[in-house]
Amino acid sequence: MKPLGLVDGMIVSLDEPIISMEDRGYQFGDGVYEVTKVYNGRLFAFAQHRERLYRSLRELRIPAVWTAEELQQFHQLLIAESGIKDGGVYLQITRGVAPRAHNFPENVVPKLTMSIRPAGSANASLRETGAKILFAPDERWLRCDIKSLNLLGNLMAKQKAKEAGCFEAVMIRDGVITEGSSSNFMIVKDGVLWTHPLGNLILKGVTRTLIVEKIAPELGLPVIEKAFNTSFAGGADEAFVCGTNTEIVPVVTMDNNPVANGQVGAVTRKLQQAFNKLIDIECQRN
Repeated sequence: MKPLGLVDGMIVSLDEPIISMEDRGYQFGDGVYEVTKVYNGRLFAFAQHRERLYRSLRELRIPAVWTAEELQQFHQLLIAESGIKDGGVYLQITRGVAPRAHNFPENVVPKLTMSIRPAGSANASLRETGAKILFAPDERWLRCDIKSLNLLGNLMAKQKAKEAGCFEAVMIRDGVITEGSSSNFMIVKDGVLWTHPLGNLILKGVTRTLIVEKIAPELGLPVIEKAFNTSFAGGADEAFVCGTNTEIVPVVTMDNNPVANGQVGAVTRKLQQAFNKLIDIECQRN
């Protein structure tokens, strides 16, 4: 197994110098990205990631010059060439290479780069024991629904969490909880699952979507997509963060305060089990 890269359809080594100094992703963060998980050599929820990628491109007015079939072939080529069975494929599309200017350049072809790496094991133990989070100001731009390369606000919040010994920073805007720095945030209260509604303030996470639209209904778990504050979250029976790399990580401590009894809750466990079952079913189908 070995990490590999791909540039505009061609396999490359990750240490090859491939980024132009005048690539707009490098100079402006003018681009989008996706990360798709690989389980047992198969892509998971690829259709949802691809759909979100195309939406992000449309929102930033970056032309989509690769077909859905080509993108899937590129992913499968990286899996085959790397030999990686469990990992993640990172995909990035920038507006392209042009002399530096703030306005969009004309007659520029977007640049596609991809890489694959083995899955890390850092989150595995936290999925069992639960994690600590802290609350941090949401200082990001107002189009968090676009999965763009502009992530400085996320990085600063994540670093704050790391320095405080926490797994994640859950962000607050105008007194309302939005989402984690690299995850969506949910709580369970009186048998109901609560999470921030979709809109420009949060990313439509693929794992979030699977939970809200498929897993929770199958478990008979009601879902309320409604804004709430830290006080409301403090009265939760359970809490968790979710995302492509995160999967479902229970939250047992928020801002140094235990969530309920400080133990992983039964509803979160059922969601984890159902999510793992969904992975098995979809990866056998692909």
